[in-house]
Amino acid sequence: MRQRLIYLVKTYLLTILLFVIAKIAFMLLNHDGHSFTVKDMVDVIWHGLTLDLSTSLYLLIIPFLVTIVSIWRESKLLIKILRFYYSIIAFALILAFVTDTSLYPFWGFKLDATCLQYLETPAEAKASVSGLYMAIRIIILMIGTVLIYRLYKSIPYETKLPNHKSAVLIGDLVLIPLFIIGIRGGLGESTTNIGQVYYSQDQFLNHSAVNPVFSFLYSLSHTMGNIDQYQFMDDNECQTLTNTVYTTESMLTDTLLTTSRPNVVVILLESCGEQFRNVMPYLQKLKREGIWFSNCFANSWRTDRGTIATLSGYPSFPSLSVMKMPQKSRTLPSIARSLQKEGYKTSYLYGGDINFTNMRGYLISTGWEQLRWKDDYSKEEQGTAQWGVRDDITFGTLLHLIKETPAPYLIGYSTLSSHEPWDVPTKKHTDEVQNAFAYLDDCLENFIESLRQTPAWDHLLVIMVADHGVNHHDIDQSKPLLKNHIPMLWVGGAVREPRIIGHICNQTDLAATLLGQMQLSHDDFAFSRDIMSSTYHYPTAVNNYNNAQLLIDSTGYILYDFDARQFSIRQSSDADRLQRLNQAILQRTTNDLKVR
Repeated sequence: MRQRLIYLVKTYLLTILLFVIAKIAFMLLNHDGHSFTVKDMVDVIWHGLTLDLSTSLYLLIIPFLVTIVSIWRESKLLIKILRFYYSIIAFALILAFVTDTSLYPFWGFKLDATCLQYLETPAEAKASVSGLYMAIRIIILMIGTVLIYRLYKSIPYETKLPNHKSAVLIGDLVLIPLFIIGIRGGLGESTTNIGQVYYSQDQFLNHSAVNPVFSFLYSLSHTMGNIDQYQFMDDNECQTLTNTVYTTESMLTDTLLTTSRPNVVVILLESCGEQFRNVMPYLQKLKREGIWFSNCFANSWRTDRGTIATLSGYPSFPSLSVMKMPQKSRTLPSIARSLQKEGYKTSYLYGGDINFTNMRGYLISTGWEQLRWKDDYSKEEQGTAQWGVRDDITFGTLLHLIKETPAPYLIGYSTLSSHEPWDVPTKKHTDEVQNAFAYLDDCLENFIESLRQTPAWDHLLVIMVADHGVNHHDIDQSKPLLKNHIPMLWVGGAVREPRIIGHICNQTDLAATLLGQMQLSHDDFAFSRDIMSSTYHYPTAVNNYNNAQLLIDSTGYILYDFDARQFSIRQSSDADRLQRLNQAILQRTTNDLKVR
């Protein structure tokens, strides 16, 4: 058993070493336009190690299975299987390394499944480079394949049958959980993802840290899938229909604030639908003193989608998560990036695992400079909730950040306690869901009332909006207006006067509305609308979930199931027109996603 274990460890370490060498080569060969130090190179290797460890374990599965079979069978066939496998792995690794390093100057992002699109038109791809360019890389592929294969082959393999087969088998079986945990990336809520290695505001360093093999496999599992089916009409008709909905201008904007440059705090309230207003009295009190958007609807049903909808003004989709697609999410506009250009310091706070669903990668890529999350708290604090650090603790951190951050600043914050399993430290209601939202309301009260007593309040705009709604009792997607109706509320010393804004709107409209109030351009936010602008003449709201799409306007609403190709709900006096518009919106947004 000892010899077999040593063999696996050596093979594993060799694979990790190859990935490290590939990182160094990637940085050196792509240094033009990217300045970095030796320390940066060390940091890249260190931060990228988690993906290297996970990917190396994945590639070790076949050798591991062969060692198990070799307990009972001493055969040259097993040696041949391993050599054949290593020849494939050697070619695959060097192909990934060369392709990744070569394409980066053209694409500006890591190797992913996008390259497969060019297999359909190899002549066009080849036309982009010279014959010498291709020849050099083919030679490198050939030499690299041979060298890597020989390195794997040089590791001695134990072929002798063990004397105690059962003991060796038990030892091997013990390794299986280690494989699973290692490939998964640990025992936490989040699984291994690209965003977890992002650590710098320099995207070149983040990209250098990403394992190209993992990046390719990850993107392959998160491809555009069935997006191509959303071609309902010609693009001209689609553009004409959606132009009535989406405008990027702010004209004759009604002024809501006392200043065009407030300090801004955006709080994403986990799952906080308007259906819980009866157990959140303090939030209702705030509505009477702030700016309440009374007909705001969530754009999606999950936090990852709702976060992008809010912070980037970018819509969700029925069957995919843009946040989980780093090559797409990094191209999105964002409130943070827009305010960063105006000199704002940007930071984001989340008491959970910020690597979950590639959240870290998205935030860093879109301008959030400082991230604070679960790992920045003590072990005791990390265990206060199933998802991480409970809200009363993180609200305290938020208050501290507001007091200590030099103006101007933008701070984002996602709560987490109002989420299954609804584990909160207080008991106000027997219904555990209602109780969790009552706790959130208490946290809001303690935070806002403490904030009022600070000098920061006078120049501050606090925006509270839910990331999405949630099913509760008889309220589910069969009652989409009730489920997806969410609060959006602006409070703080920067608010001119209490207002109720009754227009139908989406959480995606926050970005353009805020930037409009700050007299900043929001042309990049193609699907976010300034609710206070005179150009907002057709109030609508869209919600996507499970391959279905809800569209709301003044005539009512429709819910269309794209799998069944029929209406699930048809509560509109003009349902056919609404459905055509629904199709056009989905076609236009997915077309936009494809070209990002």
